[in-house]
Amino acid sequence: MAVVMLDAGHGGWHNGASYEGRLEKDDVLNLTLAIGQILEENGVDVRYTRTEDVYSSPRSRADVANAQGVDYFVSIHRNSSPIPDQYSGVETLVYNRYGRAAELAENINENLESVGFINQGVNERPGLVVLNSTSMPAVLVEVGFINTPADNYLFDTQFNAIAQAIADGVLETVQ
Repeated sequence: MAVVMLDAGHGGWHNGASYEGRLEKDDVLNLTLAIGQILEENGVDVRYTRTEDVYSSPRSRADVANAQGVDYFVSIHRNSSPIPDQYSGVETLVYNRYGRAAELAENINENLESVGFINQGVNERPGLVVLNSTSMPAVLVEVGFINTPADNYLFDTQFNAIAQAIADGVLETVQ
């Protein structure tokens, strides 16, 4: 079975996006651990860039994944916009729209859409270190907008379904 590195974005002093006291680093750590548990229960060898509230640079996260020789890298984040409640939905970022990373991104987005998120699509972001410096297929999943109340409501009320949806997208790709 595949080896998957799960990356809970930000951490420690780096909160990521925030909205009304809600911190991205906390949401994504909780979600990443839930995804990891589901994957492990399905026979996937899961590694983590962090399992507690600590920060390491994007370069360090990519280096850890490369050094461990994992098969896939999945970074979990929450999106934000300049104006609250401006946008809604999930988006998955890839280095380019071809190959296994794009397939993984599509699978994750389709499963998150079935939970109730608007699917904002898979988009290229070649400038992100965790996408351009990893030697394996890598995706960065933006799980709803942290400054959109409807996305937060969905995140909170469908938390287990969201973790399952992301895990299912990974499993569909690696099996």
